Amino acid sequence: MHPVIPDTGNATNLPNPGRSTSESRSYVAVDWGTSSFRLWRLAAGGEVLDRAAGPFGMAGLPKDGFGRVLEEQLARLSVSKNVPVIICGMAGAAQGWCEAPYIQAPTELSQLGSGAVRVPGHEREVHILPGVMQAKPCNVMRGEETQILGLVDVRPDYNGIVCLPGTHTKWVQVRDGRIEHFTTCMTGEIFSLLCNHSVLKHSTVGGGWDSCAFLEAVAQVASAPASLADSLFKLRAEMLLEHLSSSTARARLSGMLVGIELAATRSYWAEGAVALIGESSLCHNYEVALASNSVAVELLDSEAMTLGGLASAFRQLEGPHE
Repeated sequence: MHPVIPDTGNATNLPNPGRSTSESRSYVAVDWGTSSFRLWRLAAGGEVLDRAAGPFGMAGLPKDGFGRVLEEQLARLSVSKNVPVIICGMAGAAQGWCEAPYIQAPTELSQLGSGAVRVPGHEREVHILPGVMQAKPCNVMRGEETQILGLVDVRPDYNGIVCLPGTHTKWVQVRDGRIEHFTTCMTGEIFSLLCNHSVLKHSTVGGGWDSCAFLEAVAQVASAPASLADSLFKLRAEMLLEHLSSSTARARLSGMLVGIELAATRSYWAEGAVALIGESSLCHNYEVALASNSVAVELLDSEAMTLGGLASAFRQLEGPHE
């Protein structure tokens, strides 16, 4: 049996993502990622009644394990079999539980729920939301589109750039309730690979952070992207010869990678305003990096956007109510 790992977040801090009790059923919302699993039990009006989270990500589950994990968690929360579930994220990938085919950008976010796929052969009503694909240049996302739906659900007039920092950071143009186009930078994954599987692992081990080193590296590489090539090994050399601290090395490495990302995505943020959705400390790094380039930044709560997007998609799936 998989144990529930309680989520200690305060539900009262989240906006109410639902409508009145006459407009929808109670349901369960799930964000199922590559390495993580977050579940919320919601009342018909959208209030969070209960929640669970755990390391039950797609990467560690066989195809026949998703239904078992979901039902174990729901049983622990005493959720009856007649309560439906809506899921976003990697559970809908080809290697996940049940493939929910991509919808193509530009795409109306109001149509996300209609693209949901019902999981066949499962007793409970379970729908998985699609991801979004882009034909030229090729790109895909799963999960981020739901967070963006959460944004436009509360801000229907939002027109601008959304950046979602993470393992694979997304930069997305949103206009009139649509995802117009987007790009992906593997900044988080490259940082992890270099810290854990390269010679730099000896220089970046440990905690701590050097904010000045981070910003200096962002400025250096954003203005001269080619300098990245011969700057990385200097971290190792400076540790050996000048006793560079691991906190400075980690911050400088992060700054270099964020700097090359900013150089690559200049067309997205050059207009001077970006909404950030993601883990708070990571978003803070992007905030200071963008602010150093005179970009106005709005920080949005990741959980609230995810939950709001799932609630909006569920209402789309349910259709109009009298």
